[in-house]
Order: sequence, then structure tokens, then C-alpha cells
Amino acid sequence: MDKNSATGLFLIAALLLVYLYFFKPEAPTETPADKPTTAASAKPNATGAATPAAPLDSATAARTLGAFAGAATGTAQQVELKNDNLVVTFSSKGGLPVAVRLNKYKTFFGKPLDLFDAQSAQIDTKFRTIGGQTVRLSDLYFQPSAPQPVTEGDKKGQRLSFTAGVAGGQVEQVYTLFDNSYEVGYDLRFTGLQQTMSQEPLTFSFVDHVRQTEQDIKQNRNHTTINHYLANDDHGSLAEASEKPEEVSITEPLKWAAHKHDFFVAGIIANNQFPNGKFTSTVDLNDSTFIKTLSTTLSIPSADVQQGKASFRYFFGPNSFSMLKEVTPGFDRNVYLGWGVFRWVNQFVILPVFHVLEKFISSYGIIIALLVVLIKLVTWPLTYKTYVSQARMKVLKPEIDAIKEKAGDDQMKAQQETMKLYSTFGVSPLSGCVPTLLTIPILFAMFQFFPNAIELRQEPFLWAKDLSTYDNLIKLPFAVPFLGSHISIFTVLMTISTLVMTWQSNAMNPAAMQGPMKFYSYLMPVVFMFVLNSFAAGLTWYYLVSNLVTLGQQALTRRMVDDTKIRAQLEANKVKNKDKKPSGFGARLQDAMRAAQERDGQGRKSDDGTSATVLEPKPKKPTRRS
Repeated sequence: MDKNSATGLFLIAALLLVYLYFFKPEAPTETPADKPTTAASAKPNATGAATPAAPLDSATAARTLGAFAGAATGTAQQVELKNDNLVVTFSSKGGLPVAVRLNKYKTFFGKPLDLFDAQSAQIDTKFRTIGGQTVRLSDLYFQPSAPQPVTEGDKKGQRLSFTAGVAGGQVEQVYTLFDNSYEVGYDLRFTGLQQTMSQEPLTFSFVDHVRQTEQDIKQNRNHTTINHYLANDDHGSLAEASEKPEEVSITEPLKWAAHKHDFFVAGIIANNQFPNGKFTSTVDLNDSTFIKTLSTTLSIPSADVQQGKASFRYFFGPNSFSMLKEVTPGFDRNVYLGWGVFRWVNQFVILPVFHVLEKFISSYGIIIALLVVLIKLVTWPLTYKTYVSQARMKVLKPEIDAIKEKAGDDQMKAQQETMKLYSTFGVSPLSGCVPTLLTIPILFAMFQFFPNAIELRQEPFLWAKDLSTYDNLIKLPFAVPFLGSHISIFTVLMTISTLVMTWQSNAMNPAAMQGPMKFYSYLMPVVFMFVLNSFAAGLTWYYLVSNLVTLGQQALTRRMVDDTKIRAQLEANKVKNKDKKPSGFGARLQDAMRAAQERDGQGRKSDDGTSATVLEPKPKKPTRRS
């Protein structure tokens, strides 16, 4: 490994350490089965989400609900809409969804996966009356219909309606769930209430105390957030990893908003638009029941409700990119695949290849291994170029050592002569590190793909029970700083393979890595073992396979690259470039170094007092007085 390649690798390592410092997950100290339930499970939120209000007496109802007081009494009952994917439970008190269960998924701890229930969340809508009262749908009792079969085109499903007769009119809510779907259609209509309702917008609210569903509570919390999408096709979100209160107010029209629970989504989509919205998130680290609280409020035009145009869709389902991109424009942004070029690599390269492989192979561990092989084959030209650059530097090392010895302590002269040597032999000093740096997009893309790919969730491989989180075959009776209370076998094997690669590289070119550089080349893999110990097993398995394939590539490349032939090629370049003046980057670099050397020489002369130029101050112009 030559100096330029080492520079590229250490730059990558530095970038990774900075990146992982902010995104490193921590191992959970307890599982839900071990946790005592605290009072947080019954705590109310800002809108009373987790604590249903007691029925109002007639006098209080008349005073607080005005013309809508007639619907403030009744008996609450629950009704379900369900298909193979979902069970959505509604309450006749409010006519709103109170619980959602995803039939095809379990929590990491083997329990049914409830996206939310009556104890953890509340959906509600409030509006103002002409008399100035604020009425919530959850204040009213609705009459539910029996679920009715419905057909739209080739889609079949069920439809459920809730009706409340009030103030000479009625409030109606209609829900539609089709077979094999994760979407629930929702229509809200106010009929005959134009003289009773204010023209102020209605306010939809969704308060969600999110429970832990995955092994790693830190990752579970940090991947939980609120995303939204504006009518101008601009995406926004709250900070995921923040444990501080977050709040965003949007004054522009929105198309949708979604609560993202790591691998699952609860969102609402407007067939028209929401005029504005507000999103907040809070974290109570002392709460042993809820990992984060999300709150969404969206305005609904009063005219839409009165004219039968208030039509929406709920999405309650998995955070799958291929599924979400079919829901509505921009909804696939709920799957975080990185930013900028890293997202492009995941979206247009990694995911398509991954989905093609999973059509033919059932083991995701094998799919990851094949993904490594394909990526290594595609990047083989870069790898080969890096190795050839290392071989050229190795061949030129005697000349470089001679230059350093001749220059002595004059580092500027040594660098200038070294650049001249590179130009003479037609060698670029950047050719070794540039190919390595070009692999950074794939490197960072992998760090986002594996922890966020629901395809890997609860997929076992070898000793790992779940490739989307760390393998904890070895559990420690105590916590080690920066490591946690477990040891990931995949991470340990990845570290060993990296150390073997480092040893092999140093053995190939012992003079290139000396002193502190050689020590740090062995220290870096150990540091990464601590950093990556709590990352997804799929990621560390990927890098283990990548290291093994790289070792094989190096062995094959050594057979293909002949130092004698490289020396002959360099000598031919020397003859060819004998009278050729450097150009391009090499010429500019030499000119810059020469200018720096001249400035350094002038500075030394000035310090000796032998050739310093004294600048006399210019005479001041006389000041004109009036």
C-alpha cells in the first residue's frame, strides 16, 4: 500500500468515523418483556389522546357543544374492517380509527404488531360552530352500519359508514378497505349544517406514542419521525436522530403527512390538499413504555367538508420502497436511503439488483453475498487501477528514496524533485487514491440501505436472527464502553478479515507504511469493531464478504501485474517524456511548489538582513482647510 492509497483509505476512514459518530446505534438495556410498565402508559397528551374523555352531562354538553349536543350521549361500540393485511378497529364514539394491527408482521419479541391502539394514540378532528363552540368528533356518538361489500373496477372490499344526526343535518364518515391493500379510503361529509358550522377550517390531529417493536431501542427511536410532502413536490421531515423536542409549522399546502415507525408507516393522504400543518416530536428517555411521541395537525377546508370533497386515504403498512412508490408521489421518501448521490445509488442500483436476486434466492444472506460479488465485478477496473498504481510506486521507490536522501532536510526541494520524477516516468500521484475515493458513494449507500431495508427485517442467516439489527450470540454480563453488552460475531469476523488485508498490504510493500502510519493501519479496524458492533448484521456480513472477495482479487491481480513489465513501461515513458514539458495538473503543481520555494528563500534572506527591501512610507497629502 503506497502513500497515496493510504491517504485515500484514511480519508474514507475519517469520513466514516465522523458519520458514525452521529448515527451510531446503542444496544438496548432492557427488552419490553423485562420492563416494568410505568405511569407513562396512561399519561395524557396535549389533546387528551391516551385518556378518553368522560361522557358529558346534558347541561355541560349543551354549553360546550351547542347545536351538536344531541349527539353527545350514546353507547360506544367497536367495529372492524379487515382483510389479509390489516385489522382496523373503529369506535362509534367519534367514528374514528382507534387501533390498527398488521397481520403479516410481528414485533422482534414475537408479539402481534399493533401500529397503534387506543392506549397509545388518538386520531381526531375538531371544528368550530357559529356560536363559537369547539366540537371534536370524539365528543359525538355515531351510528355504525354493518360492513358492506363494495366493488370498484377489479377491486373488491368492504365499506363501513358512521352517521350522527345533529342540528337538523348529519355528520357522516365513510371508510373503504379493499382486499390485499394497506390503504383505507376515508370520506368526511357534513350535510345540512351550513347554518351551524363556522367557515373556519377543520383541524385533523394524530397523536402517536410510539412503542418499541425492534431489538435496538436506539435505532428504533432514531428511525421514528414525521415526514410530509408539499403540493409543490418538496419533501420535508423532522430530525430523526434528535432526542430534543422538534417542531415544524408549514404554511403551504400539503399532499400528505406520515408517522414513520422505523419499518412501518401510518400516514394520511389528501385527494385535494391540506392548506397547512404542524408537526412535533418529543422524547422522554425516562419513559419505559413509549420511545417517542409524534403529533400531526392538518387543516381541512370547511367548504370541502360541506360540499362532499373532503376525501382522504390512510396508509397503514410496511415501510417498503417498492410498495410506497405506488401509493402517491413522494410517499417512498418514508424509506430513508441516504441523501444526494447515496440515495441515487440505493434507489437506482442497489434496490433493483436486490429485488431481482430475491426473486430467485430465498436466503437474504446469500443475496447479500451475491450483491458483493456483483459490485466487486463492476468496480474491478477501479480496483485494478489502484493496484497498478501501487505497483508503479513500488518500482519507483528506489528513485524516490534517493531524492529524499539527496535533499536532506529540504522538504520543499524533495517534493519538487519527486513531482518531476513522476512527470518524467508518466506517473500520476493521485492515481492510487482517486479510484479508492470513487467507491465512497457505494460505501455510504450501504450504511443506509441495510438498517432501513424492511426486506431484511427478521430474516435469519447463520447465527443471526435478524439481518436488520445486530447479532447478539455473545451476551456480556456487563456493558463495555462504546461496545455495549453484546459482541457481534459478524463484526468480529469483519475486523479479523480487515486486519488480514492490512497485514497483506503492508507485507507487499513494507517500506510504504512505517512508523505511526503502520500502527494506525492496524488500529483503525479495531476502532471500527467498536463502532459497528451495534450496526445491522446485514451490513457487517456485507463487509466481511467484501473483504474476502478483495483478498481474492488482490491475489489474482498480483499474478496479472508483473513488476518487470511495469519497470519497462516506466523506462519507455521516461524516454518518451525526456524533452516533454509537464502540462495540466502536474505543471500547475510544480509551478506552485517552485513559487513557494522562492518565497521561502526570500523570507530567509530577509531574516538575515542581507537582501531585505525597506519600504519608505508615502508622504501624506496636505489637508485642505476651509
